[in-house]
Amino acid sequence: MRNGNVPFTTRKDQRTLYVTDLDGTLLNGESRVSERSGEILNRLIDRGVMFTPATARTPATVQPLLKSVRQPVYTTRDGDVRPLPAIVMTGAGFWNRDTSSFVSCRTIPEGDAVKIHEIFSQHGLHPFVYCLSGNSFLNVYHPSAMSSRENAFYQDRRYLALKRFHLDQEPARWDSVALFFGIGPVDMVEKLTVELNGATACAAAWYPDVFLRDTGLIDIYAPGVSKASAVKALAAETGADEIVVFGDNLNDLPMMAVADVAVATENALPEVKDRADVVIGRNTDDAVARWIEAREADRGLELY
Repeated sequence: MRNGNVPFTTRKDQRTLYVTDLDGTLLNGESRVSERSGEILNRLIDRGVMFTPATARTPATVQPLLKSVRQPVYTTRDGDVRPLPAIVMTGAGFWNRDTSSFVSCRTIPEGDAVKIHEIFSQHGLHPFVYCLSGNSFLNVYHPSAMSSRENAFYQDRRYLALKRFHLDQEPARWDSVALFFGIGPVDMVEKLTVELNGATACAAAWYPDVFLRDTGLIDIYAPGVSKASAVKALAAETGADEIVVFGDNLNDLPMMAVADVAVATENALPEVKDRADVVIGRNTDDAVARWIEAREADRGLELY
């Protein structure tokens, strides 16, 4: 890996797509975009830099978290100017922040959703089930009493727009499920992920909670969904010559593997830093925004 103090320079005419994880990467210790990061990113965006998040979060939290950062646009090879969407729900959805709507969202096949639900129940774990409603709203179901960690997750999100929680309920139908999200002990979640990946073609992945390392989080999406596939699709759509990604956790490894330059924050897990081309400062030091700013300045972009 390279030290992050020196910009990783490429040719000046290269079209670069910068993609960042949010929690533990772009967001600071208070899980917010700092004022300094917002100012830097908006200057970059105003000058045509293609920058967007790729996160496991849903639009309901992405929208308020990024309210201080303007949505970028990109110019197609044919000269059309289009909004650059955010990659949400680990790549299941592309989200237009300006219109508060999905550009696209993939759902889990009904038969697979039923099977996944049964496997969770057999292990005594009850995930939050996210069902797509229209092109901008999610109904979230949880069928039983919540653990303290599940309740904390719910309390942080219960009043958000763009989603509505339905407690002590299961979906009436299983043909609109976009995501299963489970919370449990790390050992249980890791073993459950292996079983789920063997039961259907759906993409199940687990990763440790950023704040509680003994707690595991598990996401399950439609077949083929990943940050990596979404980043590659977005790069092709924008005509990017180069992909630069930023991450800190295990679920960022797939998109790091398809990047031309993989960047880890100093606070990233050891496995992530080992796979990175560059290790920069901590998420609490505006490291992502500052690194892009230095790199683009080194390539000749006038930022002031």
